Amino acid sequence: MAEIRPKEQGVKTAMALSRRYMLSAVMAGSVVLVSGCSVIPKGPAKSTTPTDQLPTDGLPVDKQRHRVALLVPLTGPNSALGDSIANAANMAVLDTGGTKLRLTIYDTGLTNPSDAAAKAIAEGNKLILGPVLAEEVRGVVDKARAAKIPLISFANDTSVAGKGVYVMGFTPGQAMERIVRYADIQGKKRFAALAPIGIYGDRSIAAFKLAVQSTGGTLVGTETYDRDKGGIGAAAARLAKAGPADAVLVADSGRVAAQAVPFVRRANSKAQILGTELWNTDPTIAKMPPLQGAWFSSVSDGVYNQLVTKYQTRFGKAPYRLASLGYDSILLVTKVANGWKPGTSFPLTLLEDRGGFSGIDGAFRFLNNGIAERALEVQRVTPQGALIIAPAPKTFLP
Repeated sequence: MAEIRPKEQGVKTAMALSRRYMLSAVMAGSVVLVSGCSVIPKGPAKSTTPTDQLPTDGLPVDKQRHRVALLVPLTGPNSALGDSIANAANMAVLDTGGTKLRLTIYDTGLTNPSDAAAKAIAEGNKLILGPVLAEEVRGVVDKARAAKIPLISFANDTSVAGKGVYVMGFTPGQAMERIVRYADIQGKKRFAALAPIGIYGDRSIAAFKLAVQSTGGTLVGTETYDRDKGGIGAAAARLAKAGPADAVLVADSGRVAAQAVPFVRRANSKAQILGTELWNTDPTIAKMPPLQGAWFSSVSDGVYNQLVTKYQTRFGKAPYRLASLGYDSILLVTKVANGWKPGTSFPLTLLEDRGGFSGIDGAFRFLNNGIAERALEVQRVTPQGALIIAPAPKTFLP
């Protein structure tokens, strides 16, 4: 077992691990943070056409800078999350020099995301970063594909990936693979799972089944529950009838998992509790007694905590954990920009670096299907916080 190291406190999230890794060139100095950042617009983006731009096919073209659009909610119920991502992206622009990048932010909060994407395309942006929510992405992909503008989404809906659309968000499938493989190494061979009714629960269980199958383990049973009708206890009772399990997954937030675990314990008192990437967004799990000793997989917070410090200094508050996606997307664009001529189409082939990229959330790379594969660590919940029990690899094998 790897050395156990305490994690810094703060907000968090999670995802993916490849089976093999090797040393490869990653972005040198990409996670060094410096002070300061620019202020983001608080409403729909307004832009002008500088004199260094010429119209091509009716669209403005910047001859000196790469025009990149960031689609996030700046108004509405998710505005705080959108602000956090946009602020982090602006910080990354400054931290990397940013002289060849023109980042324009478009509000998807109270605006139809499709309209925001259309505006971004009409103003000559050659790449779209975002949106954040799965339903927003589905409203944008058609516009982006029709205009042949690549889109790097922050959501975790893998169903939209491919054909110029990339999913950078943390996906449950990769988290399942990582945690099941770790449990298998620790001698856990019989698995069971509880998940909420809905898309996330369905995808989590499907990924869990594949992960168990790939390790040669036995899937004792799976059950789903309706959160709104208090069906967790009934689902756990049904699961108990399937027989004893060495490890039981609760594919939900830390708060809901804490409600489910006591029911699970009635039939499987010694089972190892497994969590998902959702636990990484909840800084209060250490204060939930039912979750003590549970395992879950996550991206590393080591460098993220540096971002938190810089962000707090600038804005007087902590960022949302997903702000790292805004920062890392700019690091990615900055690296790719070395082979990207301003005013031309974004070079998708440069995203296919099998060695991957390095960012706030550790190593990641895009697979052929457009989904970001991430290096994950495994953590154990303790009263002192989440402790690392299996570190995330730094790089990937081809």
